[in-house]
Amino acid sequence: MSSSFERAWVLASGPWLCSARRGGRGAPKSKVDLYAAIRRNAKAGLSSRALQRKYGVGFLTVQKALTSAWPEPRKKLPPRPTRLDPYKPLIDEMLRADLDAPRKQRHTVKRIFERLLDEHGADEISYQMVRG
Repeated sequence: MSSSFERAWVLASGPWLCSARRGGRGAPKSKVDLYAAIRRNAKAGLSSRALQRKYGVGFLTVQKALTSAWPEPRKKLPPRPTRLDPYKPLIDEMLRADLDAPRKQRHTVKRIFERLLDEHGADEISYQMVRG
C-alpha cells in the first residue's frame, strides 16, 4: 500500500520528468530517431499532445515529424567577423616572407603580435587572438 506522499510524488512528477526529456535510456539518440519514434507512436494512436508530453517537444516539432521523415538540415551561419580580420593579410605576408628564411629566423607568434602592436597600432587585439 502506498502512502499519500508517494501518490502525491507520482502526481507531481508528471510526464515532464520522463526519461526522454532527461536523456535517459528511452531517449532518442538523434533528431532522426526522435522523428521516427514520434511517427511510430502516432501510428499507434497517441495524440499530438501526448507525443509532446512524452518526448518533451513542442507542437511544431511533432507536426514536422508527422509530415516529414527527415528533419530540416541545420542552417549554415555566415562566419562572424573578428577584430583580427583587418590584420590577417599582414600576418599572411609575414608568414609568406618567412618561407624562404632559415628556420631560426622565422616569426614566432609572439613576434608577429609585437609587430602588429608596434608597426600597425593593433591595440584592440590580444596575443590569444593571434595565437588562435
